Amino acid sequence: MEPLPVDVAFLQEFEQGLNPSKPEQSKIPAQVLGYGEISTVFSIDAGDGQLAYKRIPSFKNMAEATDYVTLYNDCMAVFAEIGLDMVPGKMVAFAGVNGRYTVIYLVQKKLDPLTIANKAIHQLDAAQAIALITGIFDEFDKVFAFNAQNQGKIEVGFDGQLSNWAVTEFAAENGNLPEPLNLVYFDTSSPLLRRNGVEQLDAEIFLRNAPSFLAWLLRVFYLDEVVTRYYDLRKVTIDLLANLYKEQKAELVPDLLKIANERWAHFDKLSDRDFDKLSDPTFDKLSDRNKLSKPDFPPITLQEIESYYREDAFIWRFYLSARRFDRWLHHLLRKPYPYILPGNIKR
Repeated sequence: MEPLPVDVAFLQEFEQGLNPSKPEQSKIPAQVLGYGEISTVFSIDAGDGQLAYKRIPSFKNMAEATDYVTLYNDCMAVFAEIGLDMVPGKMVAFAGVNGRYTVIYLVQKKLDPLTIANKAIHQLDAAQAIALITGIFDEFDKVFAFNAQNQGKIEVGFDGQLSNWAVTEFAAENGNLPEPLNLVYFDTSSPLLRRNGVEQLDAEIFLRNAPSFLAWLLRVFYLDEVVTRYYDLRKVTIDLLANLYKEQKAELVPDLLKIANERWAHFDKLSDRDFDKLSDPTFDKLSDRNKLSKPDFPPITLQEIESYYREDAFIWRFYLSARRFDRWLHHLLRKPYPYILPGNIKR
């Protein structure tokens, strides 16, 4: 995958003139394409119209940011080894406004919004939508089979929810998935990687944009779960299925739940069909199949998914309200607030 050419001087000029409260009124205007837990994705009016710019202003100094970029590159190399198709991108770091913080931008090829899976399912009938999500399950097979084979050596954390995938060559007006189905993964800005069982990412980065009055609570009760759940096939599956409630597609959950439970009931004994999809040379020997350890995958229940969704929705509504209050406090005290907050999210 060829790295993208990135105009760092342009991004520095954009950052210096950014209005976090109203990005469209920045010195170089920008339009928000989406939000992550620690990032915001822009289309910059004066920038390359074929690119999307993901901003992460969460770093104390350049050394910390440089380590993060290195970890990102290492994680992308593992994803490539696993056989995931990824949107081309490049991550760069530089000093923020007046050197008060260090910011990272992940620059990626911009995608047609209608090809992103959480948008595409609204153009498909139920059977096609289930086929799309089953295709995402195929990608789960690749990642978690790799992790099982390499447990204790090198493993990747993986956020597989709908909004992190795009369907290549999808024409929304046709209402049909292309054949063969090809999915590309693009939510790569939070690199989670374990070496010899040790997490390489400093999880404190996830707390940098949290209000100070909440950070200690999140650190004690939530931070470890945020990181570790992305190494757990069962939890990643629950997160994906719960996401369908947010997308107003709850009617798809029962059939997909049945598919997931049957598919991974014996993950240590994946079928020939599943292994044939995994890229060589990772699984080029029959004996490799016997090296896979069996993850903990008791059957997921519908009640479990519904409970997870309600809890997750409550947490993020509360967290966003706290962050808005924190932004108000910063403005009241005339302190800069470098983070960009989303508007109301429909759930």
